[in-house]
Amino acid sequence: MSQADGGPQQPAVKRGPSRLLITAIAEGVIVAALVVTLIIVSVRRSGDTASASSAGGQAGTAMCAAIPVANQVLPSIVTISASSGAAAGTGSGQVFRDGGYILTNDHVISPATAGGAISVQYSDGHSAAATIVGRDPSTDLAVLKAADEAKGYPVIGVGSSANLQVGQPVVALGAPLGLASTVTSGIVSALDRYVPVPGDSVTHHLIGAIQTDAAINPGNSGGALVDCAGKLVGVNAAIATVPNASGVSGGGSVGLGFAIPIDLASPIADELIRTGKPGHPTTGLQVQEIPPALAQASGGPSGLFVLAATGPGAEAGLKAGDVITKVDGQPAVSSEQIVVATLTRKVGDTVELTYVRAGAAAATAKLTLAAP
Repeated sequence: MSQADGGPQQPAVKRGPSRLLITAIAEGVIVAALVVTLIIVSVRRSGDTASASSAGGQAGTAMCAAIPVANQVLPSIVTISASSGAAAGTGSGQVFRDGGYILTNDHVISPATAGGAISVQYSDGHSAAATIVGRDPSTDLAVLKAADEAKGYPVIGVGSSANLQVGQPVVALGAPLGLASTVTSGIVSALDRYVPVPGDSVTHHLIGAIQTDAAINPGNSGGALVDCAGKLVGVNAAIATVPNASGVSGGGSVGLGFAIPIDLASPIADELIRTGKPGHPTTGLQVQEIPPALAQASGGPSGLFVLAATGPGAEAGLKAGDVITKVDGQPAVSSEQIVVATLTRKVGDTVELTYVRAGAAAATAKLTLAAP
């Protein structure tokens, strides 16, 4: 993700005749938003399901030789079933490390996080129980461990997302609508998208996301996006759709899918395997948004009101009552900006914050991120 302008970029989406919304299909709710309709692409049997329409690569576009890619990669792909009481769903994943470690999306396994059950099914139909090794809801990543340690099944080859190019052919593999071992192809449509997706209790932040027109539908979540060499370059996570006349999101792929780049996902997965936690650094700040209308009525600045500043926040000179007006040079409009500022950085990296205190002139602080 480029930090040259101080923060991630929102998808530049032209408005069409229909109003566009953000939805979380996992809960069957619709949340108003500004840009796109985003569906977390796992299938929840207790909620809405989408039709199996698809939009693959454009005619005449060079594509990967999908047969050898499928033969190479499918043995590493699993269909994941997660359930707890009335909540249940399916998604996809891949054998990521020796010992049966499987990389997937956090929202795929969320139905089973309260003492539920998880199982994985391999491409040959064999199934095994699985347990959660670690979760990172902020980036929508999770790692499972198969009880059989995925013995006899290959670990997927891991590539790099750093050198992807717009127009480059890619292949998506997973279990849309529970249809195991499904393969679709397309191209990289865009790079470095920032796509916030509402989840069960948190917002998932897809940072530096890969946009693709390979058909991705509910159930593809957590599955592989690979290059023509069969190397993992992204973890499929969400799609954009257009709501119907009633404002209800639905339908399948319209050629706007988003994957978490593997260069972001891989170190997080390694940390989850090593410690069970994502290890993102902390700012030590608790903030609350000040709406512009409230700021105007009170005669104060709009931005993020600091409720508490401990650790790195306090060391940077911030205090409760300060108002942060810019984060890395960008206007402070959402508390999520503080979260996003930490997700691609390490302990010791800095975040630049502009703030005002009790009507004084604006000041700038360099906040050094610390271990959680």
